[in-house]
Amino acid sequence: MDDEVIEISDSEREETSSNSEMDVEITGEQAAVDANVAAAEEIVPKDAATIAEEKKKLGNDQYKAQNYQNALKFYTDAISLCPDSAAYYGNRAACYMMLLNFNSALTDARHAIRIDPGFEKAYVRVAKCCLALGDIIGTEQAVKMVSELNSQSTAVAGEQTAVQKLRQLEATIQTNYDTKAYRNVVFYLDSALKLAPACLKYRLLKAECLAFLGRCDEALDIAVGVMKLDTTSADAIYVRGLCLYYTDNLDKGILHFERALTLDPDHYKSKQMRSKCKQLKEMKENGNMLFKSGRYREAHVIYTDALKIDEHNKDINSKLLYNRALVNTRIGNLREAVADCNRVLELNNQYLKALLLRARCYNDLEKFEESVADYETALQLEKTPEIKRLLREAKFALKKSKRKDYYKILGIGRNATDDEVKKAYRKKALVHHPDRHANSSAEERKEEELKFKEVGEAYAILSDARKKARYDSGQDIEEQEHAHFDPNQMFSSFFQYNGGGGSSPFNFEF
Repeated sequence: MDDEVIEISDSEREETSSNSEMDVEITGEQAAVDANVAAAEEIVPKDAATIAEEKKKLGNDQYKAQNYQNALKFYTDAISLCPDSAAYYGNRAACYMMLLNFNSALTDARHAIRIDPGFEKAYVRVAKCCLALGDIIGTEQAVKMVSELNSQSTAVAGEQTAVQKLRQLEATIQTNYDTKAYRNVVFYLDSALKLAPACLKYRLLKAECLAFLGRCDEALDIAVGVMKLDTTSADAIYVRGLCLYYTDNLDKGILHFERALTLDPDHYKSKQMRSKCKQLKEMKENGNMLFKSGRYREAHVIYTDALKIDEHNKDINSKLLYNRALVNTRIGNLREAVADCNRVLELNNQYLKALLLRARCYNDLEKFEESVADYETALQLEKTPEIKRLLREAKFALKKSKRKDYYKILGIGRNATDDEVKKAYRKKALVHHPDRHANSSAEERKEEELKFKEVGEAYAILSDARKKARYDSGQDIEEQEHAHFDPNQMFSSFFQYNGGGGSSPFNFEF
């Protein structure tokens, strides 16, 4: 009976369930020996080859039962007894493949080929292992050797098709990576990993792109998984440093990039990221120092320059934008501060400090409805007494904003003195008095009459200390105070007592 070696293929698990078709190395007598022969074997010592063959048979039985770890032990014993048997290495390679240990399987398959260069099935296993590991050239070379040994073989037809797809995918992945289309890179890498599930290069490239996309937890899981397999992987340590960098842990990020460079002094990405990390850390610290010392415009320049370093670092950039927004409030650029807060919240809609700062800016810009909306959102994120107080004040300001602004009507500030109130009323009343617009159109006269009335109302409230206090406190006093208000009477009384007496203390000039 010809010797056969375990074959890894799509139908292998079905084949291993059939005794007649089991693709394993089986030699020696299959019939049961008689009692005399058995007795003789007890007397005659077995040689290494015979024991090795028995170990191999035990390994085959365990392999067929899918007890691959046990099978591995028996094949290893057989190899230690007969290290020049290509078949034993081939069987152990098959076992390693079932355990997804493709590197060890590849080593055994290549060793089998060195022992027996014509061992076709060993080349088949090399092709399968190289494909799983993402070694395109190795796969293609193994496929070629199988074809040269047996031009009719279809054992690696699947690998031949898969490696062509993998080569196309690599080109597409590189194109998207070069254009920083990282979502596309992840998508195509997932397809590549289905063909080459043990390719560490693909895994780490995916992890790198996930970090660029802000999915650092996923990226870190991949990097740590690779580091468990290879503690000296500079690429894995680089990715881990990248995750630390993108979560604003700059000091630890720098340490990881330096560790990667210790393992691989020519690791270009680590050199690049170490430099970027140090630059960003220095500029961030410098900007904070300038802000604390009150040098706001210089801090503004530093924060703006720091934001140009890495557009993908959402965590750090959101903090830089918030800091610049604070600077803008200190130098009176409230609209720019709001714009910076908007960008922060686009990057991180849970950034409470930015939400509260924008609410404050909206209040100062007299956009009270927007201010109330922001404080309400902030209260959903964190229910604190301080935010509740700010929300009450914002609602109060909104309520006040819906009333007539008597200070604005008279064109004065809220701290205006009594004399300033009188001067303002005198000026505005004369400008809007109906007699001054007697020759205007009906529409214009109506508009000026309304303004004249509002000026009188404003003076009536702001010239009375009690009413002014109530108005400033936000109480609604318009209806009760102005139900029977007569602006002409107010005008006459004012100019009679403040203009020197007489029924006509002034003359309009037309």
